[in-house]
Amino acid sequence: MFVRTESFSQYIRSYPIISILVAIHIALYVLTLIPFLPNYWVFEQLAGVNIYITQGEWWRLITPIFVHLGFAHLAFNSISLIIFAPPLEEFFGKWKFSFLYIMAGIVGNVATYIFEPPTYIHVGASGSIFGLFGAYLAFIFIQKNAVTQEMKQVILPIVLIGLVLSVFQPNINLIAHFFGLLGGFGFGYLLFIRR
Repeated sequence: MFVRTESFSQYIRSYPIISILVAIHIALYVLTLIPFLPNYWVFEQLAGVNIYITQGEWWRLITPIFVHLGFAHLAFNSISLIIFAPPLEEFFGKWKFSFLYIMAGIVGNVATYIFEPPTYIHVGASGSIFGLFGAYLAFIFIQKNAVTQEMKQVILPIVLIGLVLSVFQPNINLIAHFFGLLGGFGFGYLLFIRR
């Protein structure tokens, strides 16, 4: 289910939204490396900064989904997206998958805004990625008989390990992870029901 055997060009044709999302991740990361741009320009403009959101910069509830701090952060989230998202894009189609991914990230960012202090700053796609796992949990919950044991044995441990690591690793936005998971479950549930 999560083993990728496509060539690069086949993957892009089969999963255009995932490919676009990863391209945006990479493009914004590359912008952080350009020497003539002011230091941290991308972060200053696009990071989730709670005090700026309070002052009316509402786009910061969306843009942090696409910005990453460092290559390891970029690689981990992008590879997770490449591996785990294709069955959902294939199942839901481009637009519903995009809606699920963005809305799960927004739920995580809104929760971060509500529960973290005004000085809190955050970036990363992890809330949206946890939202994808939430959608898988919704599928397991709704289609109990249609879900293989193999799928359960992959998804459930990944969710549990991800949440446990979120608690014990420093500089992790646990609130975005947890509420992204809940948002993905909720929106995934609605999308599955509508199908």
